[in-house]
Amino acid sequence: MKKKFLFSLGLLMSWLTLSSFTDGPDNSENQVNGHEYVDLGLPSGIKWATCNVGASTPEECGGYYAWGETEEKEEYYSTSYKWKKGTSRTIYAKYCTDSKYGDNKTVLEPEDDVAHVKWGGTWRIPTQDEQKELLDKCIWEWTELNGVNGYKVTGPNGNSIFLPAMGTVTGSNVSRLGSFGRYWSSLLRGDNNERAYVLHFFEHRQHLVVTLQRYCGASVRPVCE
Repeated sequence: MKKKFLFSLGLLMSWLTLSSFTDGPDNSENQVNGHEYVDLGLPSGIKWATCNVGASTPEECGGYYAWGETEEKEEYYSTSYKWKKGTSRTIYAKYCTDSKYGDNKTVLEPEDDVAHVKWGGTWRIPTQDEQKELLDKCIWEWTELNGVNGYKVTGPNGNSIFLPAMGTVTGSNVSRLGSFGRYWSSLLRGDNNERAYVLHFFEHRQHLVVTLQRYCGASVRPVCE
């Protein structure tokens, strides 16, 4: 009887820990195409997914994707990047603002947005402004969920999501796993074709939107309308 009680108590504590990073017990109803979202009460009305693309729980890493690519790879180099064209550092086959060779596109189209491709519906990679809203309007707390480091992000209405610190991939190596996180936005840096904007955070340090070389592998946390 004692063992059965302890097992039940353990299940209850596990559920309470997980629910503290979601929209509560009824969150299963808040879904688009079978993927859960949380309404954080943000001014934009945008809803944030409870987990990363490729993950099934908030603390799982999910996949690492280069910007504008929709599949994971063994290695993440500029030479293996889908949209690289030739040897020039500034020329790309798509999403290129070079005055002579570019298409002047700076925002990911649906077919190149891994969140939309994998999840469908209205799911997509967030814009730079939506990531900034998450930074400006929410409370960020460095914490741990089921043994994984990351940030608990609490919105104006008290609901929360968890962003695991999954680092980034260059080549075949994951760097700063557990202390560092980068999440793609849908926006290219217009004055530098090599880089796109990411939501960036360190353990116990400032979180902000910066840029990252677009061929690197980073996490994706989708949003929906």
